Amino acid sequence: MCGIHGFLSVKEKADPDILSRMGAAHRHRGPDDEGAFLSHEGGVSIALGHKRLSIIDLSPAGRQPMSNEDASVWVIFNGEIYNFRELKMELEGKGHRFRSNSDTEVIVHLYEEVGTECLQRLQGMFAFAVWDARRQSLFLARDRIGKKPLHYALLDDGMAFASEIKALLEHPGVSREIDVASLSKYLTYEYVPAPDSIFKAIKKLKPGHFLLYQDGRATLSKYWDVPLADYPIGYKTEDEYVEELREILARAVERRLIADVPIGIFLSGGIDSGMIAAFATRANQELECFSIGFEDSSFDESRYASAVADALKAKHQLRVFSTDELLQGIFMLPEIVDEPLADASLLPTYLLSKFTAQHVKVALSGDGGDELFAGYPTYQAHRLVTYYDFLPGFLKSTLKGVASCLPVSHNNISADFKIKQFLKGAGVSSEIRFFTWIGAFIESEKKELLSADLRSELYHHNAYENIFAYINESKLSRDLERILYLSMKLYLQDDILVKVDRAGMANSLEVRCPLLDHEFVEFVCRLPTFYKLRGLRTKYILKKAAKGILPDKIIHRPKKGFGIPISRWLTGELKGLLFDYLGEDRIRRQGFFHYPYVRGLIQDHLEKKKDNRKLLWTLLVFQIWYEKFVEGRR
Repeated sequence: MCGIHGFLSVKEKADPDILSRMGAAHRHRGPDDEGAFLSHEGGVSIALGHKRLSIIDLSPAGRQPMSNEDASVWVIFNGEIYNFRELKMELEGKGHRFRSNSDTEVIVHLYEEVGTECLQRLQGMFAFAVWDARRQSLFLARDRIGKKPLHYALLDDGMAFASEIKALLEHPGVSREIDVASLSKYLTYEYVPAPDSIFKAIKKLKPGHFLLYQDGRATLSKYWDVPLADYPIGYKTEDEYVEELREILARAVERRLIADVPIGIFLSGGIDSGMIAAFATRANQELECFSIGFEDSSFDESRYASAVADALKAKHQLRVFSTDELLQGIFMLPEIVDEPLADASLLPTYLLSKFTAQHVKVALSGDGGDELFAGYPTYQAHRLVTYYDFLPGFLKSTLKGVASCLPVSHNNISADFKIKQFLKGAGVSSEIRFFTWIGAFIESEKKELLSADLRSELYHHNAYENIFAYINESKLSRDLERILYLSMKLYLQDDILVKVDRAGMANSLEVRCPLLDHEFVEFVCRLPTFYKLRGLRTKYILKKAAKGILPDKIIHRPKKGFGIPISRWLTGELKGLLFDYLGEDRIRRQGFFHYPYVRGLIQDHLEKKKDNRKLLWTLLVFQIWYEKFVEGRR
């Protein structure tokens, strides 16, 4: 796990000071070592920089940038290639000479052999850049699922790229102008979907894609996609599928135990992390599990993590945080992410990473299970809303009226909040509904929120265009399959994996996700849908596979998530912050939002007329981000 950065120019010689500033901006991604390569040849200047977090081959031989034998091909790499040893043996048999025991060097020689087709052979999580001096080409690539980030900006005289946006902003050719269409999408989804970013000049390389820059042109290509089908054919019995699931997951976990440094396990007390811990501790009984808890019992779930660790007889470390410690993390948000991300679970994920990083350099996590196996309550709601849609109009109106009269509670994910969110998604297509349920502002709310100038500028913009584009790409026709596909292509890649990567790397911790091993993903995608969601039972086959491995009370407990009491905090501990960052002077100066509407959101929430937690938190996160990255203030 590392930070990569660089730029190419067809006009001016590369400035090493720019490269140095870019590297300094994300030194947290690689505090162990650093390296640089600069060259000016054939009218093209290339600058490659690397910040290293040493995981495999800790010796100086593993330093990057790394080249082939004649220094005609150079690579900088962020991530892990789990099948590098097999690939190395194959390449050595073809005459390639290796100078290190690192997985990075495999990319150089594999690229020499097959060019961009090397991506089909790599198993792992990765983002890398390859400079080919003979072809005068720059090759950028990102792993299939999107576990490792890669951002780029096309410039008048070339291009620049980096693991994180904050590094790209150190290049003088990259503008900080906000993309208002991306702001609109952020308000809808709580994140900015790829390939866009919050800045007009900066793009994200989408997962499963590569970019080739040559002769002044950038060409994007897709090499992999989530292989979901409408009617997958089940040719095995349920017991056979359960056994195959266990075998493939065990292999995925074992691949991720390759390292020359200590490895740990994130243990939340849910079925996903529990299964990872079970297979990991079977392979290595010395591995430790790490969990966090909170003094506030309303959202503390540490007892479940302890129950899993006890059942597995695993070594377990638990750290309990106070509310004050969690609240202090809010001021770390601009240090953790350089683009607004309103997923409040970023805060506990950051604290878990910080605690774990005090003991190990690599951690396994259970991310991906909910997207693969339809694990979110929204999938159950999707089934229930079908019955709601058949109700006569007068009955729907009656139910909405009753719901509006429910007393507002500021408890974490209260009943009234869930009921009102459910009804908020009624009447729209299933795909849009899914993101209405998990997102923030719907279109009618944004019309009241946005300033007149912004509404005019966004008149022809559709915040759901990414959903429509992905549906067309997928060629799926069934609702549930479409939602599963979209949750991986949007929510997983642009929210969950961003959160995990930035929270981990802010603490120089590498996080590996066995459930997102592409062999495992392809296996799950081939399963008939009723093995994922059967009636209202989520994660059906994963729960079957966990039988006899995890305690029944863990397998069948309702999903709660990594929640924190944002609603209650906004009326107490965060009230002053709310009035400061969403105050009239600040809102009017920025010109994005209509202040009377914002004031109404605050008043209604404080007076318990409405639960506006998601709307207010989304705005607050944007304001904290804007203060640092646009206004340049702390």
